[in-house]
Amino acid sequence: MIGYGDRARTQCEVVRLFRGTHPDLPPLNQSTISKIEAQYREMGHVRKVPSKRQAVVDDDTKLNSLLALEENPVTPARQLALDKL
Repeated sequence: MIGYGDRARTQCEVVRLFRGTHPDLPPLNQSTISKIEAQYREMGHVRKVPSKRQAVVDDDTKLNSLLALEENPVTPARQLALDKL
């Protein structure tokens, strides 16, 4: 595991070192270190990544889109979306 400083450390060593270095911060546990390490190995960084949320579309908008598509079936989906703005 890549820890703190110039050498590889176990997750338990990282927890102890963090607690000693930052006694004023809430303590980390081994599972937190494990999650951080997994994110670093997967993404190459540990910054928080905003989650992708699906846009909420109300029923009226859905119905209007379907009606517009029924009127003109060759209308691109992008154009339907732009018309609703």
